[in-house]
Amino acid sequence: MPVIRQREKVRFASGDTSCAGWHYPGANGGCVIMAGGTSVTKEPASDQFAARFNEAGFAVLAFDHRRFGESGGTPRQIVDFDEQVADWHAAIDCATDLPDVDPDRISAWGFSLAGGHLFRVAADNPGLACAISQTPLVDGRAVAPHALRCMTPLAALRLFGRGVADALGGAFGRPPLLVPTAGPRGAVASLTTPDAMDGDLALDPDGRHTGWEQTVAARIALRIGGYRPGRHASRIRCPLLVVVCDQDQSVLADPAVRAAGNAPAAEVVHLPGSHYAPFLAAHEEAVEAQLAFLRKHVGPREAV
Repeated sequence: MPVIRQREKVRFASGDTSCAGWHYPGANGGCVIMAGGTSVTKEPASDQFAARFNEAGFAVLAFDHRRFGESGGTPRQIVDFDEQVADWHAAIDCATDLPDVDPDRISAWGFSLAGGHLFRVAADNPGLACAISQTPLVDGRAVAPHALRCMTPLAALRLFGRGVADALGGAFGRPPLLVPTAGPRGAVASLTTPDAMDGDLALDPDGRHTGWEQTVAARIALRIGGYRPGRHASRIRCPLLVVVCDQDQSVLADPAVRAAGNAPAAEVVHLPGSHYAPFLAAHEEAVEAQLAFLRKHVGPREAV
């Protein structure tokens, strides 16, 4: 684990609540905004990459989506795609006001579900210097059949039944019905693909993130199959780096490669391994590719 240098807690308004973040002061004027997927909070999502980006001189703003981690918003553990995209827009506004950041040199980094959000975020923010989408969920319709095959029939029925009950209960103001974010085949969990259980080893190998609640409101099972942020790829004008893992069983590589092909200024990096390989065996390769991309498109503040 790289050494995390000085960082400070920040909060910024988003919607009717606020999001919590870590600001790593930078030295070169560039800034990388970071967040993780589904229920992954800012520390396990970003610590490994944020420290390396910061060592290279970039400021970092890593944040929790609303309803998760230290951010506000109730009820808790509910993934609302539009809310989370709005949180990204608010984070960009926050980064613009940071004293060590050049507003013209802001980039965005996300993985898994957040990597999918970035296709929408980058499309709506042509002023971004660049975006890095790591093992992104870009097409729920393409991924859902594979995810279902990785469930037992009984577990799938129970998950969708719980999802319906959660959605109906939410409409009447009842607390969310939670399920584990990941589980083994046969479990009633949001994801039971072969690599879904690698998250702890990849993101929290030392068990330091004791406050990370790895659950999500079951209603996500009813919505994820219709989420297709990759459809916004053609509207992305900033440089986009899409990092895919060729043996990814959670979001699959092919949908992300196809989406990247529709973005005017996209590059694709293929890594060996499954969904969490950029945090594990392929970490150095992932970091080197992403730092090279940031240096090319964000770079240092020009002298005046």
